[in-house]
Amino acid sequence: MIESLRAFVKAIVEVFGDWYLRAPNEADISQLLSIGEQRGFPGMLGSIDCIHWKWKKCPIAWHKMYTGHFCEPTIILEVVASQDLWIWHAFFGMLGSLNDINVLDRSPIFAALAEGRTAPVNYTINGHEYTIGYYLAYGIYPNWSTFVKTIPRPLGAKRKYFASKQESAKKDVGRAFGVLQSRFVIVRGPVQYWDEETLENIMKACIIMHNMIIEDEGAMNLGFDHEPEVNSFILESHGEIPELHDFLQTHNRIRNRATSSQL
Repeated sequence: MIESLRAFVKAIVEVFGDWYLRAPNEADISQLLSIGEQRGFPGMLGSIDCIHWKWKKCPIAWHKMYTGHFCEPTIILEVVASQDLWIWHAFFGMLGSLNDINVLDRSPIFAALAEGRTAPVNYTINGHEYTIGYYLAYGIYPNWSTFVKTIPRPLGAKRKYFASKQESAKKDVGRAFGVLQSRFVIVRGPVQYWDEETLENIMKACIIMHNMIIEDEGAMNLGFDHEPEVNSFILESHGEIPELHDFLQTHNRIRNRATSSQL
């Protein structure tokens, strides 16, 4: 039974992972930006958060490494999801003792952006032009240009309205994981397996099948087209990488606090 499960989830990831675990391509980004603008957040690419999965069979010697504020071993999943609950980014396997910032420091979420391998993003807010999309995030995330957080203790009708809209929209990622758990019991309760590779394949396989269902159900009639098209992938570059100066410049733009404040 266990070996059959291992073989099944491994096959799901190997066969369907490239498409259903992909980062947004140019067509996806266009759709995400359109939906974000309709919701009052031009430039938004989704919502980000970290989820803890309880690890019942965690080896005793690893308990302290995997135990954080949940007081029992957990494995962390970093997720980005859109309004239709499609999961666009899944970074799994970090120790449960880490917080969201520690996970972000190890996450590849901005690697392609820093290396100049992402589709262009252009939008305007309050007369300012921007070329980097952002995610809605909770307060623990840093004040970078790639995150828009709520306003703590908002004063005035305008700020209160923004805070309520931001807090409502950023729940997309929580809803996505809730639906994932309701569909697949194996990721709802404490995981019963030992080796980390199997755990990662189980989580990825469930996310793949979740995204398949979203696609099959028509993405909640939001107009998304998740079907693959010829030449629609963002191809990995095998040529020369950007110069170090350009890389560092983009890296600094991602972490720009002034831009975060403007947004």
